[in-house]
Amino acid sequence: MPHGYLLKDSVPTEADYLHLRSASGLSPRTAEQAARALPGSWAACHVVPTADGTSVAMGRVIGDGGCCFHVVDMAVLPEHQRQGLGDLVLTHLLDVVRREAAPGANVTLMADPPGRRLYGRHGFVDSAPASVGMTLTLGPSTSPAQPDHSPG
Repeated sequence: MPHGYLLKDSVPTEADYLHLRSASGLSPRTAEQAARALPGSWAACHVVPTADGTSVAMGRVIGDGGCCFHVVDMAVLPEHQRQGLGDLVLTHLLDVVRREAAPGANVTLMADPPGRRLYGRHGFVDSAPASVGMTLTLGPSTSPAQPDHSPG
């Protein structure tokens, strides 16, 4: 544990979650998204300085509890980076998965360039070309476009 910090085995507050995402360069989220997402965490932790209770690092795992787990929301505030906090958070989350998941479970994540070295040190490897990460961001309407069946 880096000196001056405390790891908490829980999600951060919604306010800390929103601040950590935006201040660390992750895509911002809304308060509604945070309120829905945080309780759905399979595992989570955050780091606070021992001097105050504001979260400076976090990470979560979402998953089915058996075979599929996905690391999300890995974030460290810029002024607290390069102190081992990302490593601390990821180590804790992977320890929880190893302890609680069924043998043979699969852990995935989407790696932005700044985190690739950290994830590689923990055993993550590129899945391409066997598989590639894909993403879909839903717009205001969550229903798929309807095909046009009108006579032509």
